[in-house]
Amino acid sequence: MAIAKLPCQILPNLYRFAPNRDTLGGTAYLLTTGEGNVLIDCPAWHGEIEEWLKQRGQVRWLCLTHRDGHGPKVKTIQEKLGCQVVVQEQEAYLLPGVKICRFREQLAIAPSFTAIWTPGYSPGASCYYWGENDGILFTGRHLLPNGEGHLRAIRQTKTFHWPRQQASVEKIYRYLDDNNLPLKAVCPGGNVGYLRGEQWCVNPRNAVESMLSEFQAKI
Repeated sequence: MAIAKLPCQILPNLYRFAPNRDTLGGTAYLLTTGEGNVLIDCPAWHGEIEEWLKQRGQVRWLCLTHRDGHGPKVKTIQEKLGCQVVVQEQEAYLLPGVKICRFREQLAIAPSFTAIWTPGYSPGASCYYWGENDGILFTGRHLLPNGEGHLRAIRQTKTFHWPRQQASVEKIYRYLDDNNLPLKAVCPGGNVGYLRGEQWCVNPRNAVESMLSEFQAKI
């Protein structure tokens, strides 16, 4: 039997999992916090991964960024880890039999960890902001590195509503700016091979401002 590839630590209290075929090559993350550990999207599920997670303390929340990040193991993960599943309300119906914590616009999950609805890639696509490590934004497939390694909002064949995805870039910018929040890094939910050896997307605030200016110039 093949041994599962274990996550790598990319920042203090932050681990990145190998891409998961069950979520179209999506990338999941684990945050270890004093309020309880957080899984962002679903890693490939194996006994070794389950044991590795349990060794790092209780996973209190499984936070989903978009419908393709759910995968078929959400209910199993909840049963094995005893975690709450957080998902934007428009995509809760995709998880029958799972106990859901729904949110609409924003949800303060912990003092330094917030869910933000950023529709576009899918109806309930969401980002998660973590105030530790000088500010980390987990973007699912809302913002991804492109082939040159630059952070972008990318229109894909599975994109639900491209204008809304573009508008969600401004929503993220306003959230950070209005709350005077730092942003050191973006951890995307896919395309991590395009990071070209980097562990996360660098200079993310500049990238968000550049995207926003580009979209506004087309209006």
